[in-house]
Amino acid sequence: MINGKRLLALCTSRIYDPQIHGFIKNLNETLKKENCTLLVFTINSDIYWDESLRPAETFIYDLMPYDDLDCVMIMDEKIKSHTISSDIIRRSKENNVPVVIIDGKYEGTTCINFDYAQGFEAMVRHIIEDHHAKDPHMMAGLPHNYFSDQRIEIFKKVLAENNIPFDDSRISYGDFWADPTIEATLKLLMRDHIPDAVICANDIMALNVSDVLKSAGYSIPKDVIVSGFDGFDEIFFSTPKISSVSCDTIHLSEAAAEAVKKIINGEPVSDEYIVPYLMPNESCGCPDKTWHDQTILSRFNDSFYRHQDDVRILYNISSSMETSLTIWDMAASIHNHKTKNIINVVDWNIFNTETNYFITPRTGKMNLHILNDADFAEEHRFTREPLPRKLFNDKTVNDKESVFSGNFRDRMIELLDTGFPLIFIALDYINKPMGFTCFFFKDYMITNYSKAASITTAINMGIGGFVNMQYQRYLLNKMDVMYTHDPLTGLYNRIGFNVMFDKALNENKGKPATVIMSDLDGLKYINDNFGHAEGDRAIAEVASALVEACPDYALSARFGGDEIFSVIIGDCDSAAIIKKIDDILVEFNKNADLPYEVMTSSGAFNTVLDDSFNIIDAIKVADKEMYQVKDAKRAYRMHLH
Repeated sequence: MINGKRLLALCTSRIYDPQIHGFIKNLNETLKKENCTLLVFTINSDIYWDESLRPAETFIYDLMPYDDLDCVMIMDEKIKSHTISSDIIRRSKENNVPVVIIDGKYEGTTCINFDYAQGFEAMVRHIIEDHHAKDPHMMAGLPHNYFSDQRIEIFKKVLAENNIPFDDSRISYGDFWADPTIEATLKLLMRDHIPDAVICANDIMALNVSDVLKSAGYSIPKDVIVSGFDGFDEIFFSTPKISSVSCDTIHLSEAAAEAVKKIINGEPVSDEYIVPYLMPNESCGCPDKTWHDQTILSRFNDSFYRHQDDVRILYNISSSMETSLTIWDMAASIHNHKTKNIINVVDWNIFNTETNYFITPRTGKMNLHILNDADFAEEHRFTREPLPRKLFNDKTVNDKESVFSGNFRDRMIELLDTGFPLIFIALDYINKPMGFTCFFFKDYMITNYSKAASITTAINMGIGGFVNMQYQRYLLNKMDVMYTHDPLTGLYNRIGFNVMFDKALNENKGKPATVIMSDLDGLKYINDNFGHAEGDRAIAEVASALVEACPDYALSARFGGDEIFSVIIGDCDSAAIIKKIDDILVEFNKNADLPYEVMTSSGAFNTVLDDSFNIIDAIKVADKEMYQVKDAKRAYRMHLH
């Protein structure tokens, strides 16, 4: 509960499906009268009971704010993963949050289910007892799947009661999906004779069985009766229309809402089973009937044409995001009239350019920060601001992975008052989670729900592409540094210096220039007595002293050995710079406690940049002066001895 509002989480998939969309709308409208807000955590596909899969988009269920929740609802049959549902139930119990399972059965939860067995039995009896099919065949779902096996047993039972012999040849497996069903139906057509009815375990398989049979020249239902199960909208646009059993989620939403109301009011609640109703239609020989009171064809057409418009716009958004040079510009690129009513939150670790987020194993929790708020972006669309600068630059660590945490919590709480569900979808790229998108639609238009998946995909590609481009630029810069810089001192090498100096010469002709040459004293002595590693260390210290003594804009280089130099464009006091080099090394020797002293001899040459200027000649002059200093030091030491 937050600010007196009860928070209810709904875990589901494919909110663009008309049945799930209708479920959400009906559930929210019922429960908001009880001062509740619905938070929808959804993935864009279901998992088909393949428990070896854990797609990155399921990370959204890990971000549920269990501390704030009053109840969790799980549409088990829509997610289709016992592993994920069980994990959500475990987390809920750890936080004392009651759970309602919709279309599933788990111990310690309240379950709202269709009586699928009774509904499927009604369809099998209708085909065999009302239409007198004598040689029926069943297109089952996945082998060893609970729902598929249950429907096979019902099929066997009705056959036995009607004295129709059964063997395994009466069963094919379409895996609840199109391609396996097409393959299974083609194999069925290769038999000596085909059945007079194909009873399918769901509508998708029925539609595909019907298409294959028609393509082979068979008439439905004259030659073969076909039936489905589920009551999907698509069955009313096939020819013939498919007979099915309606598992209308509106009935589930009503029962789920009643269960939640009892739970939040502390009343006892029990499991409930809802019987689906038979929808006979043309494919079994019954009269043509459309069971919906809405013009679903116009809705499909509207969705299709909107989709065509959206594809190009979302592609442009992704491209703009990927090619942005800064995080700010990338975030601003998200804003568009197609991306209203969204907030994007990401793990700020993705923007660490020194590692590739998508190939580096993740350790620890995400550091979730808000990236973009469509409402703020709309208010500042002319200046292209995704967020207030202070909020965008907030680096406070968010160590709690939740959609109601960090620097976006207050904004999420504000959205609880819209009266509409908040919809959360994970952001992921190459199957690695990186945050989430919150959709705060202010209506129930199914076209908005439908585009949520494509918008999320576009933002996924945009952020992922941006991160990869940033990493590539980092690597290219590293390669450039390796190619143009001396690895020991970090100064320019000959190649790097020539490139930078040629550019500086073209831009600064007529200006004074100073070349300062510095050479390590006693390098051979250090190498012979203390090793070449110490000699390299001494060279690096001289280079560091030179860089520190010269202005920031000086071009400093090492062409090899222990001779290093700087070119300073503009007026400068070369004597003061040389003295500073010496002073820096005196201070270093005082604190380093080395068995030798790091000292250098330096020389300078002052000139003016013009077309006759030659850097090699200038270095030679400075080098000559440097050796005069070195000779003077040597003579002085010999005099002392």
